[in-house]
Amino acid sequence: MASTAPTALPKRPIQHLRRFKGAAVTSHQDRTPRIPHPARRRRHGRLIAALAATGLLLTGCGYSGGSKGSSNGASANRGWNGTDAKPRPVAPSPGGSAEGESDGRRASAPPADYLSTFGLDVDTASYGYARRTLADGHLPDPATIRPEEFVNSFRQDYQEPDGDGFSVTVDGARTTDADWSLVRVGLATRGSGQGADGAERRAPAALTFVVDVSGSMAEPGRLDLVRTSMNLMTDQLHDEDSVAVVTFSGKARTRLAMTPVAGNREQIHKIVDGLRTDDSTNVEAGITLGYDEAVKALRPGATNRVVLLSDGLANTGATTADAILKRISGARTEHGITLYGVGVGSQYNDAFMEQLADKGDGHTTYVSDREGARKVFCEELPAQIELRARDAKAQVSFDPQTVERFRLIGYDNRKVDDQDFRNDAVDGGEVGPGHTVTALYAVRLRPGATGHVATATVRWLDPNTRAPHERSGEVEESALRGDLWTQAPPRLQITAVAAYFASALRERDGGWERVPGSVSLDQLAGHAQRLADRTEDSAVRELSDAIRQAGQLNR
Repeated sequence: MASTAPTALPKRPIQHLRRFKGAAVTSHQDRTPRIPHPARRRRHGRLIAALAATGLLLTGCGYSGGSKGSSNGASANRGWNGTDAKPRPVAPSPGGSAEGESDGRRASAPPADYLSTFGLDVDTASYGYARRTLADGHLPDPATIRPEEFVNSFRQDYQEPDGDGFSVTVDGARTTDADWSLVRVGLATRGSGQGADGAERRAPAALTFVVDVSGSMAEPGRLDLVRTSMNLMTDQLHDEDSVAVVTFSGKARTRLAMTPVAGNREQIHKIVDGLRTDDSTNVEAGITLGYDEAVKALRPGATNRVVLLSDGLANTGATTADAILKRISGARTEHGITLYGVGVGSQYNDAFMEQLADKGDGHTTYVSDREGARKVFCEELPAQIELRARDAKAQVSFDPQTVERFRLIGYDNRKVDDQDFRNDAVDGGEVGPGHTVTALYAVRLRPGATGHVATATVRWLDPNTRAPHERSGEVEESALRGDLWTQAPPRLQITAVAAYFASALRERDGGWERVPGSVSLDQLAGHAQRLADRTEDSAVRELSDAIRQAGQLNR
């Protein structure tokens, strides 16, 4: 895969792009900042006979920065120098039908549109909570299923970029449905460097832990798991880092003002071990006080982050994400303080926590046991302390000469208006070092079509300078001819299993179209088992187990 360093971009939006053979041209126009596209709620769907789950690779502490290896796709990386850009689709050839993008909902007529734009998302909470629910003997509520979070729970093998920013990999394979393929868009950031002691090199962190100690957190697997998680994190922090602890129930209280980790680990452990449950749940009070503490202790040159640990069951004060985030908008926009949400508990307000994280410029994950806590607090959160990109968005341009219809699987709450791709006032996603982001599309090719299929472009802001950058990759029809289950790379097959599983869980009550290429539950479990044996990946073995659990519950 050819790779070039990303180039800083002028802050101008795209007006139109036209594809030429081997090159692209762009022109610009003035823009007006727009409000981000509102989140669209998912509808229930029917349980198609394709179910699969993804697993989290649970390892010991000591974060390993990112995915390495080479791409298996027909993808080319290139930066943007202010003139070259991804192609914008032209009109279909005469006689060809214009279908374009579908959102997967049966009642929705697809618009004549060949662009797909969304904010990047590295959350994994939906998958973690689904696994917990299945293990408890229940099928998860379809409204809690977000396919992108299933897909992004898996390790990928995308090539890392040479510098900051992203690499772009675009590949795919043919499904069992005639003329339908899966196209995978893979983005990767460079992992953290390591010092002589083997620890990752990064800027100091100032972390404010906001801990729910309301009565609902007394259930086993909630506050006890939070204490375990915070103690694990305390042991992983660098001496240059600092920590504050705020708790909330009916009211919020500062348990520990911002304190350097060096020489104070025992004091931090003592505060954490002393956390006990109280009464009602005023998340607003906790987050507001947490951000107040973070602003008071703001450290220039450090990564300032609020870490919320809760079951999300707010019942006093403001109980909606929008109302709570209004209280802390200044801390977010003026000081760049981001939010990392960690959900716990069998009764968990997934939608509330997701909205807080998405609109709070952060991420959310879910922890159900000690092993999950080790992964989150030894790997995921340390990786998120430093950022590689702010407000990152992706736009995929499908060629109407070769593509009849396409559907993005997931990212329903992260969609962005196509014209806002280069509008930096519109929120994207924050991505740390060593992360991968995957988007999977079902693509129906025109009969007999050959040549260019799609170009994927990622745009992000430098976390320090806020300068915009872009990088692109593309895929040809020839790269989609291999059979998904017999010829595609293993990690692409795992991605497909995860997406089919998530789609099936949310589609079981109707309202969604069947995802092309889906197979029976037993077949999907067999694919997961085969891939687990081939990759020796314990997360994929957990995937097979989750499929079988879902199948038993669905009988």
